[in-house]
Amino acid sequence: MLAMPNTTPPLIDDTSLALAEAGIRVRARCDVGVYLGATLDNTPTAAAFAPRVAGLKMYLDQTYGNLRMDGLGALMAHARAWPAASPLVCHAEGRTAAAAILAAHLAGRAIHICHVSRREEIELIRRAREAGMAVTCEVCPHHLFLSEDDIPTLGKGRAEVRPMLATRADAEALRANLDVIDCFATDHAPHTRAEKDGPTAPPGYPGLETALALNLRLVEQGLIDLDGLVARMCHNPRRIFGLPAQPETWIEVDLDAAWTARGAQMHTRAGWTPFEGWALRGRVTRVVLRGREAYADGRVTVEPGFGRAIGWARG
Repeated sequence: MLAMPNTTPPLIDDTSLALAEAGIRVRARCDVGVYLGATLDNTPTAAAFAPRVAGLKMYLDQTYGNLRMDGLGALMAHARAWPAASPLVCHAEGRTAAAAILAAHLAGRAIHICHVSRREEIELIRRAREAGMAVTCEVCPHHLFLSEDDIPTLGKGRAEVRPMLATRADAEALRANLDVIDCFATDHAPHTRAEKDGPTAPPGYPGLETALALNLRLVEQGLIDLDGLVARMCHNPRRIFGLPAQPETWIEVDLDAAWTARGAQMHTRAGWTPFEGWALRGRVTRVVLRGREAYADGRVTVEPGFGRAIGWARG
């Protein structure tokens, strides 16, 4: 799992990273990498933290937290200063996606665009690749399977997510361009029902436990094959983010398991899902992590602290 830096406190310096690493040592049951958050002020210091993190995350559009960077100066500076061997990751929508890709290209480095949600963005990335630019991208199930048409059903607070749900035509464009999409991510944000139903609902959806079954729909619909799904959920993320090989780690999946998405029955603290009531097929039945059974038949079987912090240079 790769965790975002827009937390409390935001992961932007040695003190906040140390808190996150301590939390992983004490509480994590799976291996976790964290991103460093880019700010207007940490350009001179950020590169020193590269061995401890999964990459540098730049927020160029508004999302949860206060890490949004405005202006081209900091974007260009981070693109130049961040080590080329470590991932540079961007929350960028529309025109800011174009700016991020160009900034990385001018700096002679690769960039990864998170949670692509619109036709114009996936077409931009396709054209950038055709022009020889080093850009990879990811998409989330909620942008593949939901649209602004679903907002009345979800309700205003529970529909809040960044990027926002787009049009049905945008979702269809993503599905029509799966060959451009390198990774299926979740952007998992387990805000609780009370938070989402409150007066200032934070953006974000819980997504870890529904992702596999939803992505398997793409296989059922003939849009990708099973190998393509495995590539986007395992092999490509490992390659792009420099994750260590773990020969004694695997998951076992029942592809025929039929189940209904119920937020109250999931492990996430959120207690809800935007896919409530959806009939799904395919479920993880067992996880072995570094040679030890970590999950089986709906139960987590390792103690808190079994997980490890992983970074690009540490493995």
